[in-house]
Amino acid sequence: MVAKEINKKGILAKLIGQGVRILLIKECKNISNIKIDIISSSSQIIKGEIQKINIIAEDINYKDLLFDKIDLETNRLKINFKLTTKELYFENDPIIKVKISLSQNSLKKVLLSSNWNFIGNIISKKLLNQDKLEDIKINNGQFIIKVFEDKNTTYKEEQIEVEAFNGRIYLKNKTNNKLFQIPIEEKIYIENVNIKNDLINISANSSVTF
Repeated sequence: MVAKEINKKGILAKLIGQGVRILLIKECKNISNIKIDIISSSSQIIKGEIQKINIIAEDINYKDLLFDKIDLETNRLKINFKLTTKELYFENDPIIKVKISLSQNSLKKVLLSSNWNFIGNIISKKLLNQDKLEDIKINNGQFIIKVFEDKNTTYKEEQIEVEAFNGRIYLKNKTNNKLFQIPIEEKIYIENVNIKNDLINISANSSVTF
């Protein structure tokens, strides 16, 4: 009896995992090395309840936002799983805990891309009083931002610190002490941000509406 219960749970968890995988691939332009762990009893799964889902993935492109790695955890999900199509629908708005890592290369591609360069240009204007961001690098746990000075043939570089407080991410120009809050959705709460081994690491939680 116990063996049948474990086997049944394993089959159901695999089916739900396939549904989650299909949903991730559908939502992302690119995503690889997906690992999904469904933590729930067979009786909970049959009733459409998931105790916990852990997801790890790499090389993510979500709406042209690039992440090198994402580690995601969500609890107490209510689901509707279509067995015939393996389509998965969520019937509640869960709280998701997420850890994101992105490299200098990923950050640069995002901030210089046609879809998101307006953010880079706002950072340049607010912190360096220049209209356009030309380049961004990571060095010794800080950002180095490069801009082209108006009416000048030289580039200007400034060291920028990053920190999180009150659930937001802030950039600070060490030279002039100007501070800029990165615009993010109100429902996202940033718990921590740091730069380690040339990777930007962000821990956050957010409610998600499906």
